[in-house]
Amino acid sequence: MTNTLTQKTDNQPYKIEEWQRGYDSQPNEYEYEITEIEGEIPAELSGTLFRNGPGLLDIGGSAIHHPFDGDGMISAFSLKDGKAYYRNRFVQTEAYVNEKKAGKILYRGVFGTQKPGGLFNNIFDLKLKNIANTGVIYWGGKLLALWEAAEPHRLDPKTLATIGIEYLDGVLEPGDAFAAHPWIDPSCVMDNGTPCLVNFRVNPGLSSKITLFEFAPDGKLLRCHSHSIPGFSFIHDFIITPHYAIFFQNSVGFNPLPFLLGMRGAGECVEFQPDKPTTVILIPRDPNNKEVKTFSVKSGFVFHHANAFEQDNQVCIDSIAYQTLPQVQPNSNYKEVDFDSLDPGQLWRFTLNLDDGNVESQMLESRCCEFPTHNPSKVGREYRYLYMGAVPSDTGHNAPLQAILKLDLDTGERQIHSFAPGGYVSEPIFVPKPNAEAEDAGWILTVVYDGSRHRSTLAILDGENLAREAIALLHLKHHIPYGLHGSWCNEVFI
Repeated sequence: MTNTLTQKTDNQPYKIEEWQRGYDSQPNEYEYEITEIEGEIPAELSGTLFRNGPGLLDIGGSAIHHPFDGDGMISAFSLKDGKAYYRNRFVQTEAYVNEKKAGKILYRGVFGTQKPGGLFNNIFDLKLKNIANTGVIYWGGKLLALWEAAEPHRLDPKTLATIGIEYLDGVLEPGDAFAAHPWIDPSCVMDNGTPCLVNFRVNPGLSSKITLFEFAPDGKLLRCHSHSIPGFSFIHDFIITPHYAIFFQNSVGFNPLPFLLGMRGAGECVEFQPDKPTTVILIPRDPNNKEVKTFSVKSGFVFHHANAFEQDNQVCIDSIAYQTLPQVQPNSNYKEVDFDSLDPGQLWRFTLNLDDGNVESQMLESRCCEFPTHNPSKVGREYRYLYMGAVPSDTGHNAPLQAILKLDLDTGERQIHSFAPGGYVSEPIFVPKPNAEAEDAGWILTVVYDGSRHRSTLAILDGENLAREAIALLHLKHHIPYGLHGSWCNEVFI
């Protein structure tokens, strides 16, 4: 059988008009068994894949300015006994409910969405819309939709119905942020090898405060401590090792005046500063250790980290880095992208010497790539295999991600599974096989937008032999707009 999304057509260019349709809104909410399947779902693959991302790209017929301002929509793929079930629901934030009732935009967005009425209707309105559109995780019996600038929203994992804003049993106060990129330490050295969830919030300003949280599997708070660092911080992701939480303080400045005057969104006021270095901050996870370490690396911008590990007197950090960050412009159209003018994301390793403060940088992958993932048992540990969304061939340019790349960090061997020309991939998720011993023994799950059919497909790929045909392609009846982040849960919610 030839998988309809995986034919060998890598040399054909993508079609920009097909790629653009992946940003069409999906206003409908569905719940059904997926019956159009190519291949066969492994019987031992049992659990739920949760995905989050902007589901509405327009409100009352008015387009939002940037997809990062879109209302959060959770998708759930439940897999059990070789069958699959899909459901999606919008996170019923206060702003989503109010705008749906009004049929028009009522709030300003971080990335430039403005209320109708021009400057006078936006000036000095600093209330931002909690869109709950970035991450999603099931931990401590709670399903949480995450957006890094505000509190999480709790959902019913079976129905995806919104329960309400979640304060994590009093850990958060109203208005407190909780980042969208938590990590699960598979074996915490401070908890006798028990897993724990690690997350943070940042309060930016002339000096910034980073607060670190660690939670037990039952959701109870284990540790919470804050640290002040000089300068403004725009931090989307972080990474952990057994002893450190690591943050890249990107070299950016923030001029709030255009935002205050109603001229720009807050995100449009962030400006990349190529003449300044990036600061790498190592915060000890043990609250009793107050020795925060800082390092300087050549200017660049990091959205996402792949992994980090400790090695003798060194800490190694693998990250997707960009040479520059283009500023979001007020009159721009996010669908009219000149990919060739944008720097590609590339995989770099930064090796920090804890003794002398030196930093070594090495490019591990020049191909345009993003959304790195690996076996979750290797979080914060030395590892061998990394999986990323990537362009099908290494042209040295930015382009839509249309393939999944497997990189063997020991040998440099690469495997590629391309969905070009019509397929556009999302973040891959690695699901280990039950009782597997090999690090790459697992399945790669990724949602692929099929531009030629305007629908989405859940692809199940072989983690050990990524280049082979897809194990299964689960075709939906509709499309899911391009999403952001997801997570796997071994529990099945049907």
